[in-house]
Amino acid sequence: MSASFATALAAARDAAAAQHYPQGTLYIVATPIGNLADVTLRALHVLHLADTVACEDTRHTQALLRAYGIDKSAHQLLAVHQHNEAEAAQHVVERLQQGQRVAYVSDAGTPGVSDPGARLVQAVRAAGLRCVPLPGASSITTALSAAGAVAHSAEQGGFVFAGFLPVKHAERAAAVQVLSTEPRCVVLLEAPHRIQELALALAPLGERAVTLARELTKQFEEITTQPAHALSTWLEGGAQRARGEFVVLLHPVPVASDNSGEALRVLRLLLKELPLKTAVRLAAEVTGASRNVLYDTALGWKREADGGASDDS
Repeated sequence: MSASFATALAAARDAAAAQHYPQGTLYIVATPIGNLADVTLRALHVLHLADTVACEDTRHTQALLRAYGIDKSAHQLLAVHQHNEAEAAQHVVERLQQGQRVAYVSDAGTPGVSDPGARLVQAVRAAGLRCVPLPGASSITTALSAAGAVAHSAEQGGFVFAGFLPVKHAERAAAVQVLSTEPRCVVLLEAPHRIQELALALAPLGERAVTLARELTKQFEEITTQPAHALSTWLEGGAQRARGEFVVLLHPVPVASDNSGEALRVLRLLLKELPLKTAVRLAAEVTGASRNVLYDTALGWKREADGGASDDS
């Protein structure tokens, strides 16, 4: 056990032991996404109390538990990951029916969102057994909280979680095209070896603001907001910039203000005679309207006219 967590485990017992933790229950436990200190006291207590810890990677979880001073035998660790989730869920149900307390953790963060766990919960609930969530770290909400990307208007409030986009180029491009018409903040996840491909796929979104959040909660955490067309260049600005897991936030599409009718009228007139970027620049200079808003508006008009194409020439 790390000496720094010796008092944390004792504090967890003092703070959380008074609550009732019924047997035959699946506990969905959020674990840190990088910084071990982000574990909750209730998570520590339940992991210590659990008869079985179901997890994505038994070696990873064993190391995590030992860092907190929690000792579990190999028999008490049960692998439940994306490749065996349906089958392994039945083993969890059997242990719950025997009266065990089972804690489920993913490798990092909150299970069942982008990580495995949803099918496990479905199987447990279908068997008439109880699931108790223990909230905690999540890369999604961590990135959202620091990006200022969630609008509060009725039309654009909240966010959409899209997770990992398809790997194949054509399918990924099609997914980006669909997301380009989503006015709310869109949350994506990406692995380091594919982040450059995602950046290139998002480039047609032009001036739409995109936040990249990498290595969240770790020593080299980095959060930057760039226009979509500049993401690839930013990633190439340093070898370390493409390292670590990424949360990618597409900011809400800028909405033209109520007094922008004249700017939009001017923009339409200019688009009849000039390339898109030139028309946007002149319309912004003449009317004082936001260039980003006009650019996104013009792109939307062009996509509608082209039946979904996104060329911004």
